[in-house]
Amino acid sequence: MRISSVKSNYQTNFKQNYENPVNRKTEKGLTVLSSVGTSAVVGSVAAGLTTCMTKGWKLPAGIGAGAAILTLLLTLPARLYNTKLNAFAKEKEMDVFSRDRDAKSNMLEQINEQIKDEDVPLSEKVDNYTKVQMANKGKGVLLQGA
Repeated sequence: MRISSVKSNYQTNFKQNYENPVNRKTEKGLTVLSSVGTSAVVGSVAAGLTTCMTKGWKLPAGIGAGAAILTLLLTLPARLYNTKLNAFAKEKEMDVFSRDRDAKSNMLEQINEQIKDEDVPLSEKVDNYTKVQMANKGKGVLLQGA
């Protein structure tokens, strides 16, 4: 019987590329779908109200279709513009997030290399590690002597 070590398939990779999850085409498609749905509801309500006031099919259907088209024409441009602005803002936020993650990863790798280096004194290793952890968590006050 041969015994061998078990290797983990789940290795942590600190150099991950964070791709921006914001897809402008999807955002635009969802906005158009939302506007069409809203205008269809407005058109059906208008057709229903017209049906209550008149008799027949043609007039309520025409008024409902007209109300739906008018609602779509009035709301769609503003919604598309707002979607463009929101997608742009989300992309910038994700870019900042990915740069922040990369910077933290690089700092932790440098600290790890410094810890493995035997020429660096232990006090300096601990001092640098504490600085990075305090900066990472955003807590604590670091007082250093001159």
